[in-house]
Amino acid sequence: MRRVCLTLPTHRACTGTIAAIGEEAAYGARRFDVEVHLLILDSSPAPVLAEHRRAVAALPPSPGVTVHHLDEDEQRAFLHAVIDRSAGAPPDRLPELMLPSRVSYGACTNRAFLIAQALGCTSVHRRDSDSRYQHLDGEPVFPLHQELTYLGRRADAVRESATRSKLPPGTGERRVTLAGGSFVGEMSVDVAEIRDLDPDTYRELIGLSIPDGYPEIWRGHLIDESFRGAGDTAFDGDRTTLAPVSPMRVDMCNIALDHEVYRRVPLPPATDTIGSDYFLIHLLHDARMPGVQHNRHIVNFHTAERRTDDGFVAYQLRFVKFLLSKAYLNAVYARTAAAGDALLDAEGHIRAGEIAGFVRDSTGLDRASGAHRLDVLDDAYRRLGNRYKTVADLLVERRSRLLDEAREDMADFALLIDHWEALTRASAGTGLAGTR
Repeated sequence: MRRVCLTLPTHRACTGTIAAIGEEAAYGARRFDVEVHLLILDSSPAPVLAEHRRAVAALPPSPGVTVHHLDEDEQRAFLHAVIDRSAGAPPDRLPELMLPSRVSYGACTNRAFLIAQALGCTSVHRRDSDSRYQHLDGEPVFPLHQELTYLGRRADAVRESATRSKLPPGTGERRVTLAGGSFVGEMSVDVAEIRDLDPDTYRELIGLSIPDGYPEIWRGHLIDESFRGAGDTAFDGDRTTLAPVSPMRVDMCNIALDHEVYRRVPLPPATDTIGSDYFLIHLLHDARMPGVQHNRHIVNFHTAERRTDDGFVAYQLRFVKFLLSKAYLNAVYARTAAAGDALLDAEGHIRAGEIAGFVRDSTGLDRASGAHRLDVLDDAYRRLGNRYKTVADLLVERRSRLLDEAREDMADFALLIDHWEALTRASAGTGLAGTR
């Protein structure tokens, strides 16, 4: 029987989300006759973790669903077992890249990838703790429906069932490796206040994420589209597009990936950097791999923690690191876009060594681009004033460290790619018991 991994990484209170994703797991097992492994990767503080334990215990038993709720100690034990089994993997660096002490959107998903391999799953389906499902006629709208319908099937075999197809010529024999939707509700990146305070400053900052050389009309369109998802479009029926999926059209809270992708290439393990988990979507798009974009969008909301002074500063610094990382990532994406089909080997799989080379080469970029970005950010935050001035002062204080980290994050990513396939092979032989 087909096994799939529905995962929820979290570091904050989300008992409601746990209950809702439990319903989605039960729906998938019941509707598609699959084994659903519900994997909750919990980095929450002890009192919140205890609440989550109770929420997991309260999930109603469901045929075909196995729940795994792992705290950081349990995740660390699993990782050490995998690293020990993998020949040649550097034991001094990999544990920190896989389970860093700081927030890492890529690392938490990489852990899900390895655990899914250990469980024998053929796909990973990710949700986030700051989101919930839409409803239609009183019933929740689960993205898992479209993910299980299409993922892993040959593109030509599902062409007729999709609402529309925009497959590039010659790609119909390839399998669907990604299925994703977007979100409705609040912006995925918490910068709406900047937009409201000073639209020109907002456009200047978001423009830093866009590659140099784009025509101004394209830049303006991308700025307008960034982080807005599907806006406020309510679900009123299924619509799907079969095509290489643009990262602008899906969100990582609503994504599923086939194991043939994530067992070869991981996500960047950068810490305190929003957007670091979109790498594989870019890669699959540039390699012209078929995907399905659906409209079962998830409802995004911002947690109260972001509204505190400490939460505000922490989030803005993650946004800064995102903009610094884009200098390197955009250089990599330029090369993956130029390579196209050459990113694939004779069997149609991503050539991990080629990707590692692109990433490693990016570390040789001049730091001037990063320095310019920090100058723009400093000026912008001082114009915005109030709490933003506090962030500007921190940018001055941490300037050298931020520039160093942006480059080091890419070097770490290249190192992880080098050893990733050994880790995924080792994880496939590492057992993992269910919580219930």
